[in-house]
Amino acid sequence: MRFGIRLVDIIDILIVAYLLYKTYKMLNGTTVIRVFIGILTFVVIWLVVTFVFQMQLLGAIMNQIVNVGVIAIIVLFQDEIRRSLSILGSRKNFFTRMASKFFPTNKNSMVNGEIMQLVLACKSLSKGKVGALIVIQKQMSLESIIATGDIINADINSRLIENIFFKNSPLHDGATIIIGNKIVSAGCILPVTHNLDIPKELGLRHRAALGISEKTDALAIIVSEETGNISVSEAGEFKLKLTPEELEKILSNKFNTNDKSK
Repeated sequence: MRFGIRLVDIIDILIVAYLLYKTYKMLNGTTVIRVFIGILTFVVIWLVVTFVFQMQLLGAIMNQIVNVGVIAIIVLFQDEIRRSLSILGSRKNFFTRMASKFFPTNKNSMVNGEIMQLVLACKSLSKGKVGALIVIQKQMSLESIIATGDIINADINSRLIENIFFKNSPLHDGATIIIGNKIVSAGCILPVTHNLDIPKELGLRHRAALGISEKTDALAIIVSEETGNISVSEAGEFKLKLTPEELEKILSNKFNTNDKSK
C-alpha cells in the first residue's frame, strides 16, 4: 500500500499539533489536565484501530463512544471552552494587532507615577499585614465584576487604596478593580477557582485572584493578611512572594507603554 503525503497533509498535521499544544498549555496546572491526556490517548488509539489496522468491530464500538464523548467533553471542559471563546472574541484582528506594534494606544496603560502609587500602597499594606486584592483590567471587559461592587471612579492613589483595605472598611473584603489610570470599583466579588492543586497555605483571596485570572486576561495583585506577602496571579498562574521592586517591574512591563525597557 502506497502512502502519498501532500503539502496540505503536512499543514493539516502542523495545525492539529499546534492546537493540541495550545490546549495543553491552557489546561496545564488545572484539575482537568489528566482528563485531557486520557481523552487524547483514547483518540490516538481510536485512530490507529480505525484507520491503520482497520478493525471493523472494535472501530465501530469506539466510533459510538467518540460520538457520545463529544457531549461529555463539552460538559467537562465548559469553563475552559467559555474562557477560550471569550479570549478569542476579545482579540483584535490581525491588522489592528500589527498597527498596535508601531502605534501603541493601550487605553488601559499607566504612567510611572500611577504604577508607583499602586506599588507604594501594596508595600504599605504588606508591612502592616493588611489583606488586599486588586484586579487590573487588560483587553477583556470586567463589567460584570465591577457591577458587584461600589463605583469609585477615582485616580490611583496609595492612601485611597490603603483606606479601601483598612480592616474596618466595609469594602476591605472584596476586590478593587483598576482600569487604566482609574480605581473604578471596590468591594467586588470574584469567581473562586476550582483548582485543587493550590497550596493549602494560600487563602480565599488567592483563590479568587486565580479564579479571575483563569476566566479573564486580567492581572490580580494579592497581599496576604497572614504573612504580608505580595503575589500576582495572571493567566491561571501565580508569582508568589514578590518584593515591591519585582511588582513594579511586572506592572511596568504589562501596563506602562512608555517604558523603554519593555
